[in-house]
Amino acid sequence: MSFERRMRRQGNAIARWVHHAFKGRLDAFGDQTVLMVTSPGRRTGKPRSSMVRYLDHDGGYLVSGTGSGSPTDPDWFRTLRATTRAVVEIGTMPQDVIPRELLGMERDRVWREVVLVRAPGVAQYEAKAGRVIPVAHLRPASSPGRSRPG
Repeated sequence: MSFERRMRRQGNAIARWVHHAFKGRLDAFGDQTVLMVTSPGRRTGKPRSSMVRYLDHDGGYLVSGTGSGSPTDPDWFRTLRATTRAVVEIGTMPQDVIPRELLGMERDRVWREVVLVRAPGVAQYEAKAGRVIPVAHLRPASSPGRSRPG
């Protein structure tokens, strides 16, 4: 594992700790809102949680797998891609969601018209990564207050 990847993982672990320690009260860093997404691991099935930036969109949440500009999709996005259910926490309220990766023209339209307009800084990650940044829509599955997947 590269040094850069280890540092990203450590940063995510710290962000999760801060989220829990402050009971979700720190859900924005600067002008970026974050949520914690938890989904079953691709190989183990154990719950895996990551703090990710999001945008409210179409009754749900848009997340993009920038991986801070790494050349591969981040593990959390690949894990999300492999499941049909996940849980997000914004603040302390857990909510079941149904993740759906946006593909092709739909992804390109949402990337251009929503993500780049509302969070233009992510463009630097796509240029650095040299890959198409994946985007998923997390649609609420039911009322808030569900338990973690796994």
